[in-house]
Amino acid sequence: MKTLKLTALAVAVLSASSFSSIAQADISANFGATSNYLWRGVTQSANDVSVSGGIDYSNDSGFYAGTWVGSIDWGVDGTENDFYLGYGGESGDFGYDVGYIYYMYPATGYEDSDFGEIYFNGTYKAFSFGVAYTINSQADDDAPFGTGDLYYSVGYGVDLPNEFGLGLTYGYYDFDSDDAVYGDVDYGHFQIDLSKGDFTLSVSKADDESGDDDTKFVVSWGTSF
Repeated sequence: MKTLKLTALAVAVLSASSFSSIAQADISANFGATSNYLWRGVTQSANDVSVSGGIDYSNDSGFYAGTWVGSIDWGVDGTENDFYLGYGGESGDFGYDVGYIYYMYPATGYEDSDFGEIYFNGTYKAFSFGVAYTINSQADDDAPFGTGDLYYSVGYGVDLPNEFGLGLTYGYYDFDSDDAVYGDVDYGHFQIDLSKGDFTLSVSKADDESGDDDTKFVVSWGTSF
């Protein structure tokens, strides 16, 4: 069972009456690779290499939908398959994004692992913040990753000289689980990202009770087209 994306962002079916929306729509694809796939501070690839790819649809109204697949290792090689849709926009210095994402884990050898979240992400100038709430899950309600879990995050990003970028993120996972059975599984994590172009160097530290609490150094590459 995983002990732990602002990854939240399929095919959109449009009728003939939506021609004007099609003219303003955008379909993009993405591909990436990382030395260690971290999700909310905890490795999903057994501290090893992971590759990923996805397709996104969006239009000028602010609506978007997409799917993303990444390789994972939970003792057995498998994939994480994400499906999401939402709406985003901005007003002055404030940006917002609200939506739903469903995480699927086929061929991992673990049953009852899939779950879905509603999320809200916001930005104000260089600051970001978000919250995700698990509304449906194959896990028991009183188990980690069951219905009722909350994940919070805050961040800050700044442009540096020579086209470098620096990002700081803190996140906290508040599990609605039965402590008598599962113990205290809530945890926080902190990450620093230094990026330039398609490459990112990350330093991440999680206070995770599963033992995945070492400081991690990760190199990632990603592109979209």
